Amino acid sequence: MYFDSHAHLDDQKFSEDLIAVLQRAKEAGVTHMLNPGANMASSQKAVALAASHEGLYAAVGIHPHDVKDMLPQHLDQLEVLTREPKVVAIGEIGLDYHYNFSPQEDQQRWFKEQLQLARRLHLPVIIHDREAHGDVFDLIEATGVAETGCVLHCFSGSVEMAREYVKRGIYISLAGPITFHNARKTREVAAEIPLEWLLIETDCPYLAPVPHRGRRNEPGYVPRVADAIAAAKDIPVEEVAAHTMANTKKLFRITE
Repeated sequence: MYFDSHAHLDDQKFSEDLIAVLQRAKEAGVTHMLNPGANMASSQKAVALAASHEGLYAAVGIHPHDVKDMLPQHLDQLEVLTREPKVVAIGEIGLDYHYNFSPQEDQQRWFKEQLQLARRLHLPVIIHDREAHGDVFDLIEATGVAETGCVLHCFSGSVEMAREYVKRGIYISLAGPITFHNARKTREVAAEIPLEWLLIETDCPYLAPVPHRGRRNEPGYVPRVADAIAAAKDIPVEEVAAHTMANTKKLFRITE
């Protein structure tokens, strides 16, 4: 059985066939999924979807693309959402210096504010890091969120950086790019990082794994990520599935 630890099922691309998508996930052995928010509207939708579907959980947060519109009262609104029973984390939050849709100063301010919110609420965090490795690492260190739980989603850094995170008790999540032909660095991370610190995800509807690359991604494809990790480690895929399920439940304090 598999846990897709990062699936944007609230995305418009699933508006017409979500029930079929969830059924295909079930048929593929994906019993658990986590839907992170990207702004206030999607966080609210993630909470509503989690309440309506078995095995689906939510995180709430403001993505770096959207923090340009963030206001102090949004922190209060996020805190209210965390009181819903199937909200298990703050996320997706972080820094994105590739697109810079929000000014870097705003990204840093609101990333720090949301990390501090998670720390105060004793909730784990789901972190987006694109071409901002140093600043993300420094803010994680400065706020001490490793103590309440943390995962680097769709990890794109080096083996050396992954090791530094693991030393601090922070999980590494791998997604569809591990199946791409040019993903040597990500496969090295899969091979070298202990299985006890790995999660799997789709980041759907984005980053579909081979052989679905270029099409809409969905949770039913997360076994492809597990297969790639198993190949990198030369172990049975069942071992990857069992460990990543246990790791994800442990991080997000899920007992079901």
